[in-house]
Amino acid sequence: MKWIGVVIFLVVAGLLAWIRFAPDDVARWHVAPAAVEDRDMEGGVMRARSGGLAAMNAIILAEPRTKVLAGSVESGMVTYVTRSKVMGFPDYTTVEQRGDMLALRARLRYGKSDMGVNKARVERWLADLGQE
Repeated sequence: MKWIGVVIFLVVAGLLAWIRFAPDDVARWHVAPAAVEDRDMEGGVMRARSGGLAAMNAIILAEPRTKVLAGSVESGMVTYVTRSKVMGFPDYTTVEQRGDMLALRARLRYGKSDMGVNKARVERWLADLGQE
């Protein structure tokens, strides 16, 4: 009976390790947003706002547990990975400069619902961008 608990613990620990350390597929996540529109989606959000990518990049990189997955300000498109504090779930945000507009698309990797986390994060970044 004791070994069942050990097996369950090892399976859960393995899943949590996979979530935190699974490789990011750049070809899957570093993709320009298809449309520039304001839209809430299950597990994500799209927004289009005026602004500059360099300023938005600085705001996003100030976010805890966030790093660049691919791209650069110079290339005109950057994809970021932001991980949740406790479980390390990754969320991906791609920001592309389109003329004087920024196209943002934030989405989760695992599950179907992010409980509004991506929307709140993107709205906070856009508010910070508007204050500069």
